[in-house]
Amino acid sequence: MKNGKKSFILIEVILAALVIVLSFVMVRGRSGKDFDKISVIIENSDDNQWSALKYGIKMAAKDQGVEVFFSSTAGDFTAGKLKNTIENELNNGADAIIVQPVSAPGIEKLLKKMEKKIPIMLVENNVEENKDSCVFSVTQADNYAMGIALAEELLKDYSGNIEGKTLGIISKSEHSEAARNRELGFKDGIKRTGARVGWSVSDFSGKEKENFLANQSKVNIVIALDDDSLTTAGEYAASNNFHGAFVYGIGNSTEAIHYLDIGILECLLVPDEFSVGYQSLTEISKRLKCYFYKMQSKMVSYDIIRREELFSKENQEILFTMSQ
Repeated sequence: MKNGKKSFILIEVILAALVIVLSFVMVRGRSGKDFDKISVIIENSDDNQWSALKYGIKMAAKDQGVEVFFSSTAGDFTAGKLKNTIENELNNGADAIIVQPVSAPGIEKLLKKMEKKIPIMLVENNVEENKDSCVFSVTQADNYAMGIALAEELLKDYSGNIEGKTLGIISKSEHSEAARNRELGFKDGIKRTGARVGWSVSDFSGKEKENFLANQSKVNIVIALDDDSLTTAGEYAASNNFHGAFVYGIGNSTEAIHYLDIGILECLLVPDEFSVGYQSLTEISKRLKCYFYKMQSKMVSYDIIRREELFSKENQEILFTMSQ
C-alpha cells in the first residue's frame, strides 16, 4: 500500500508540473503582446540586393500570422552599430530577431547574451569565433558550393583550359564566413589549372570603393564574390577600366542583372534570397509558437544565369522576387 501511495503521489506531482509548463507555454503563445513582432537587421537595409530576401520574409510573416519590422541601417555595419541596433529593437518590443551578423571580435558573445532574452536567427553568415561552441541557427546558401560552381562556369567558357591566365578576386569582407568559403571554393575549383591569382582585395568602403581597383595590376579575369563587389566591378568594367578583363560573380540585385544583360558580366550566380527570407522567418515563428522548438539551420539553393537565358521562363520567378 505504501509503495502504491508513493507512486500515486509521484504521478500527481509529475502531472502538476506538466500542467504548469503547458499553461506557461499556452499563455505565452496566446498573448497578443508576446511573440508577434519580429525585427530584421541587415546591412544597408534599403539596398535593393535585399529585395528578394525581404519579399520572402513578408510572405512568410503573412503565412505565419506575425508582424515583421525591418530595422533601418545605413553606412558601415560595425559591431557597435549592430549592438546598438539590437538593443533598440529589444527596447521597442521585438519578440525575436533575424540578423545578418558582422564579422568582428565579440559578436558571438554579444549574440549569445541577446539570445538569452529572445530567439535569434542568423542569415547570410554564421559566426565562427568558436565553431565547436557556436549554437546559432543560420539560413544561407552553400557558399563553398557557389565558389566551386563559379570556377566550373569559368572553366566551361575556356574549354577547361585557363593555363597562364591571371585572375583578380574581389570580396566586400575577407573576414566573413561567407566570403571565406566562397573564395576557398573558387580556389579549390581552379587548382592545378595553371591559372594564377594576381590579386585579392576586400574591405572596401566609402571613397576607397571608387579607387581601390585603380592600383591593381592588369588581369584577364575578375571574380566578384558578393553583390557589392559585383556591382562595383560591373561599374568599373563598364568604363573599360579593367582593360577587357572578363567579369564573373555572385550577386542578387537588379544592378547585377543589368550588368549581365548589357554584356558586362559573363556569368552570374544568384543565391535564392527569397528562400533565405521565407525559411528564416518560418523557423523563428515556430520557435515563438512553441517554447521548446529548436530552430534548424537551413541551406538554400542558387541559380546560374547567363545572358542568353536571362529572360527565360525558368528565370522569371527569380527576376520577379528581385524586383519586389
